[in-house]
Amino acid sequence: METVQELIPLAKELMAQRPSRKLVKLYVLGSVLAFLGMVIGLVETVCSPFTAASRLRDEEAAVAELQAALERKALATQTLAEKSKQQDAVPCSRALANRQHAS
Repeated sequence: METVQELIPLAKELMAQRPSRKLVKLYVLGSVLAFLGMVIGLVETVCSPFTAASRLRDEEAAVAELQAALERKALATQTLAEKSKQQDAVPCSRALANRQHAS
């Protein structure tokens, strides 16, 4: 059944055959489920541009957050390197001074 126009002749044919109540209930249930699926698909299609824009904003925010974290890490590494250079310079001069007095 590709079009709705085929639905009416199908219903007439089914009613002409006098199906049992259970079979009619089954047909109605299937039709209702198919209709709900169509409505849900339509709603999803209509709302998809909004969700795509939301995902794009979320991804941009995550990228910006990662870049900020990398910058903070690089700054912290640079600061630690500078501190270690300053601390390394002090013990070396003391060690040389101790050697001169010991000899």
